[in-house]
Amino acid sequence: MSEEREKDTYNSISALSKGLYKDKGSRFLSFAIPVSCEDDIRKEIDALKKEYYDARHHCYAYRLGKDGKIWRANDDGEPSSSAGRPILGQLMSYELSDILVVVVRYFGGIKLGVPGLIKAYKSATADAIENGVIIEKRACRRLRITFDYMEMNRAMKALKDYSLTPESQNFDNMCSIEVNVRLSCVDTFSETISSFAQIETLI
Repeated sequence: MSEEREKDTYNSISALSKGLYKDKGSRFLSFAIPVSCEDDIRKEIDALKKEYYDARHHCYAYRLGKDGKIWRANDDGEPSSSAGRPILGQLMSYELSDILVVVVRYFGGIKLGVPGLIKAYKSATADAIENGVIIEKRACRRLRITFDYMEMNRAMKALKDYSLTPESQNFDNMCSIEVNVRLSCVDTFSETISSFAQIETLI
């Protein structure tokens, strides 16, 4: 893997995928969901809690961003570190980010013990991931470039040279364009347009 590839690519999943694990009457329904922000995560968890309102536990873990530095694991009433951590461990093992996994447990009447719970949540998570499609994502930085209208041709040529598509644009005496630029290209792109445009980092 090249340095450039290591710098701005990471893996996630393409769409919702589901899994299942059963042990001693308990059922663990798992849902692997692609997400991009914590607002998405809250909505997905709330929706699953509403749909599976009669389940005893809704445990989850998530990772966000290229390096998965934004993360959380939640046991939702299970013994400490017996649910959320095993789910998170699978996300790390598969090297996935921008992903939420929720495991919904229906209690079967027989306690599994902490080792049994760890195995159950780990296995349910792995099943959902294995049933999904893993994709490669590019980590980008969103930039706003501002320039005089007379520099329009130079600005559009720079976008074309770097295969960039404007996310939003405003053309007036002073023009502004917002673009998502691959991390590996940010420095060179910024240098290319610095002579005629102002650059602001948004995200």
